[in-house]
Amino acid sequence: MAIKSFQGARKQQQNTSEEIPFKVRDVMCKDLITFKPEQSVEEVIDTLIRNKISGGPVVNDKNELVGIISEGDCLKQISESRYYNMPMENDNVEKRMIKDVETIDGNMNVLDAANKFLESRRRRFPIVEDGKLIGQISQKDILKVAMELKGHTWK
Repeated sequence: MAIKSFQGARKQQQNTSEEIPFKVRDVMCKDLITFKPEQSVEEVIDTLIRNKISGGPVVNDKNELVGIISEGDCLKQISESRYYNMPMENDNVEKRMIKDVETIDGNMNVLDAANKFLESRRRRFPIVEDGKLIGQISQKDILKVAMELKGHTWK
């Protein structure tokens, strides 16, 4: 006597892990707008506004990460200039940038990177390899990947 199955044919699950970027280096931005320590803060403000970005890495002539400058750093400069009645032209990026920069490993899983964003309350992390800036990942990059993953793994 043959036993019949009422489950029906099972759909073969496709291996989609190769299609989905899981590492930070797969989703990081490589075409970065960077700043130099000697640039004026006014130049930075103009670049931020023109490119609709909120900050960027500061690199030296060897493309080594030396800091990060953000809208907030520029706002502080504007506020202090006004308060002390000092011209903005005398200030440069090196005086205003954050020098103690936290980076993220390009081989880190994007979901682990999401947790790092939550813990640190940062908007972006530079990725450095062999001392050189190779990219940057933002919260928005992680959100884009999450939406891709949603289509493959979430119901």
